[in-house]
Amino acid sequence: MSKDQSVLPRTIEAVAQATYPSFALLAGMELDVFTPLKDGPLEAAAVARAAGTDPAKTAQLLYSLVAIGMMRFDGSRFSNSPEAARYLVRDEPDYIGIRHHAYRRRWESMMRVADTIRTGKPQRGMDYAAMSSELRESFYRGTFTECLAAGRELAARLDFSKRHRLVDVGGGSGGVSVAMAEAWPHLSITLADLPDTAAVAARYIGEAGLTSRIRLEPTDIVARKPEGTYDVAILRGLIPVLTPDQSRAALKNIHQALEPGSLLYVVGWILDDTRSTPLSYATYNLLFVNDYENALIRTESEHRLWLTEAGFADISRNPGSGAYAADFMVARKV
Repeated sequence: MSKDQSVLPRTIEAVAQATYPSFALLAGMELDVFTPLKDGPLEAAAVARAAGTDPAKTAQLLYSLVAIGMMRFDGSRFSNSPEAARYLVRDEPDYIGIRHHAYRRRWESMMRVADTIRTGKPQRGMDYAAMSSELRESFYRGTFTECLAAGRELAARLDFSKRHRLVDVGGGSGGVSVAMAEAWPHLSITLADLPDTAAVAARYIGEAGLTSRIRLEPTDIVARKPEGTYDVAILRGLIPVLTPDQSRAALKNIHQALEPGSLLYVVGWILDDTRSTPLSYATYNLLFVNDYENALIRTESEHRLWLTEAGFADISRNPGSGAYAADFMVARKV
C-alpha cells in the first residue's frame, strides 16, 4: 500500500518545539533578568552581574528572550519589551514574575504523566490538608497573581451592586477576595478554606491592606457549610481538585449557606462536553491526572448535573474570557 506523501509530521514537530520558548521564559523569570533592565538597555555582561549569573550563558538566554518577544536587542544592548517591562519587573504594580513557582511545579508534574497513565497511580499526589509548609508557600506564591487577575476580570464583568455578603469558597491565597474587595467596597466578604490555607491567605490579604474587609473562616467545605448566610458565592478552581462525590457535597453545603435567590459563580476550567475543547483545558487536564487520584477538569454537563442535584436552577455558562480561567457558570438558589 502506497503512503500519502503529503502527510508530514507538522503537528508533531510544532507541538514538540513549542516547549522551548516556554522554558526560555521560565528561566528568565526564575533568574529575574528583566528587573536589571528597568532603567534602560544593558549589555549582557551587565545583566549577568546584576542577576548573579554566568555572562556567556546569560547572553544566550537573552537572545532566546528576544526571539520570543520578551526582549529587544539593538546590536549591543538588551532591553525589555513593553510587556516584560510591565509584568516581569520586580516591584512594578502589575508584576507577575513570581508565577515561575507555579509554572515549574506544573511542568515538572507533566513530565510524569506517562508514568501515571502506565501505572494508574498519580506520581505526585496533591493533598492540600497535608501539604508541608514549604510546598504550600511555594504553591500559593505561584498562583496568587493568577487568582487576582481572574478576580479582577470577574469584578469588571459582573454587577455586584445589589449583592451584600459574598463568600469566596476555597479561596486559596485570597486573590479573588482581594479583587472583589478592591472593586466593590460595599461588599462584606468571607474567605472559606482549610485552616492552613486560610493562614496563607491572611498574609496576602494583609499585604493588600484589606484585613478589615475580608473575614477568614477556616472550614472544610466538603464536610460542612460555611458559617453565616450569603447572597452570592464564588467557587474558583475547586471542582477540578475534588472527586465527584466531594464536588456534590461541597455544592450542597454552599447551597445551604445561601439565601433564596442568591447566585453561585463556579469559575474556571470547564470543559465542553466533547472533553477535547477548549484546547488549553483538555491538555491541562493531564496535570490533574498526575496530581490527583480521582479529580479532573469537569465538563459543562457534569457541572449542570451536580448544581441541579444541589438545588440550584437557572444555570448558564459564560465562556467569554480565558483570563486565568475567569470563564464561569452561574446558578441561582431557588
